[in-house]
Amino acid sequence: MGDDHQQVPGGAQLHRNTLSRPVRTFRVKMVLLGSSGVGKSSLALRFVKDEFRNTSPTVGCAYLTRVVHLNHATLRFEIWDTAGQEKYHSVTPLYYRGAHAALLVYDISKRETFIRAQVWLKELQTHYIPGSTVIWLVGNKGDLEEVRQVSAQEGQNLADEKGLLFTETSALSGEQISELLLDVAHRVYECIGAQQGGLSEWQETPFVHMHHRNTSNPLASCCKVGP
Repeated sequence: MGDDHQQVPGGAQLHRNTLSRPVRTFRVKMVLLGSSGVGKSSLALRFVKDEFRNTSPTVGCAYLTRVVHLNHATLRFEIWDTAGQEKYHSVTPLYYRGAHAALLVYDISKRETFIRAQVWLKELQTHYIPGSTVIWLVGNKGDLEEVRQVSAQEGQNLADEKGLLFTETSALSGEQISELLLDVAHRVYECIGAQQGGLSEWQETPFVHMHHRNTSNPLASCCKVGP
């Protein structure tokens, strides 16, 4: 009896009958970098829940997970949403070391965030081995077209110059969000998963009930810095 699966954009499939075709699950660490206010937390929430809400500035970092099913593997994304404020800058490398994917996010309506993304890139390049991290330049807030300060061509030119991938998104409208995550998943699996030791297999651990866990805020910080 053949597999019963649903086709989704990008050539991925959601397998319903996993008994007939065992699918391995791999861990993928993805970090979101960029200035405060560019919409990193909103992108993360779109990735995980396909929701939009106004969020407070991230303190330290926030951690979320999302599972993406490809044709021959399942990727469990561990998404690290880092704080963009300058006061947390020194601890940010603790979160993006070892990342398989990094999204450099800027706000298309604020040129200074585009310039700042290039600074993040320089720092990121000092902490990773070339070929071990898929880096994506993301121009967010595409819904603010009328006050755009950075053209899509400028974003593409920078990506081409630095050897990055490039996409414009809107966390508010959801435009290009699912497509971006699926594209990242394919690129990580193809470029890193094929390497020996590139991706580690994820094993489910027994559930431990946490009585005091705060579930009211899906983006609650897990790595608060300071008192």
